[in-house]
Amino acid sequence: MHDEPQTLETTAPPARTPVTATAAATGDSPAPDRSAVWLTRLVVVALVLAALNLRPAITSLGALLEEVRDGLHMSGSVAGVLTSVPPLCFAVFGITAPRLARRFGPSAVVCAGMAAIFAGLAIRPFASGTVGFLAASALALMGIAVSNVLMPVIVKRYFPGRVGTMTGLYSMALALGTSLAAAATVPMTEALGGSWRTGIGVWAVLAALAVLPWIPLVRDRGARARAGRAAGSAGEDVTSAGGEATSAGGEATAETAAPLRITRSRTAWALAAFFGLQATGAYITMGWMPQIFRDAGVPAGTAGVLLAVTMVMGVPLAFVIPGLATRLRNQGPIVVALGLCGLVGYSGLYLAPSGGAWIWALLLGVSNCAFPLALTMIGLRSRTGAGVVRLSAFAQSVGYLISIPGPLLVGVLYQHSGGWGLPIALMAGLMIPQMIVGILAGRARTVEDEC
Repeated sequence: MHDEPQTLETTAPPARTPVTATAAATGDSPAPDRSAVWLTRLVVVALVLAALNLRPAITSLGALLEEVRDGLHMSGSVAGVLTSVPPLCFAVFGITAPRLARRFGPSAVVCAGMAAIFAGLAIRPFASGTVGFLAASALALMGIAVSNVLMPVIVKRYFPGRVGTMTGLYSMALALGTSLAAAATVPMTEALGGSWRTGIGVWAVLAALAVLPWIPLVRDRGARARAGRAAGSAGEDVTSAGGEATSAGGEATAETAAPLRITRSRTAWALAAFFGLQATGAYITMGWMPQIFRDAGVPAGTAGVLLAVTMVMGVPLAFVIPGLATRLRNQGPIVVALGLCGLVGYSGLYLAPSGGAWIWALLLGVSNCAFPLALTMIGLRSRTGAGVVRLSAFAQSVGYLISIPGPLLVGVLYQHSGGWGLPIALMAGLMIPQMIVGILAGRARTVEDEC
């Protein structure tokens, strides 16, 4: 099964491959060269900067949703459509990530994704109507979608022995970017003149910075591919498993010769459902929670800070939960604990939205850490790099499809019921099936065994 990667390793210079960088990170290589150490550090920086940009396009909009609605003359239902655009784009574009990675390599695709985020955020403030605003948002969300899918893949391939640690690191950065955009957007908008267009456009600067570290990684991959062809190595095999797959993870390209039929795996379906339900809660929270607090009499700036509190809970917990999950054979208890926090938080939001606002924000922040748990389980439920590619694309694309109706339904219920009672009851009710499918997804088994 591993004949082809062994052949590749004898023809390609070991000091220039990501497997050396991985060994440097895990301590397996007694004397890693400088280029390998540099490459490992660059991957870490690239992952962190990319993760910082995976949510500001969404949470910055949530903080200014009322101003955007007024400026673009949106109804509540149209605003619900706007909050449903992120999971729709993640589902539609995320499914293309494995094919793009096989063709161009994961690093190149993530680099392009960061560029798309920058372009979308830079163009969006100049939109004069709802259609243009949605189109620019979709461009940024397309970049987020492919990056979402490929982040676990890059972690698995560059750091196969440290999946929990590295997943925790970029999940922590993702939570930090999410909370920073939620907390800082309103104050920055006021400081920059009060225009919502400036407030959401300023995040394009952070996206531009994220493009930079991926450029050397793409060029390094191209140099290694040319060296492999010059040495007579099978360059087609290197790209067929996602560019870096063969050299980085030692994963045989035989994986691609007999691809997994991922739809036959019950664990894959359970993980997709779990991912979808936690995404539903997360995007409802990011899109609507500031408005819930504002309608309860909380000032706009404070409502944004409350959303930031919810998001910032993911900073420490996103680092702790993946590490804890990798130490457990069954992740079901973590799923239940997070789900119970969500139930209590939504119940409090229903009964006393302003009175216990800080407590509910904290509890919902803990509940939202089902996201890094789901990412960790993607890495744990597959034994190979090729399996992680397929499981990540399947679970995230199907999951985001599942999550699309949630934010839209909340907007419709809010407009037609005249209050937040029914929407919050819906959010709380979804925690029950989330816990059930999460328990099923957390069982100690792999999709390769089931397929």
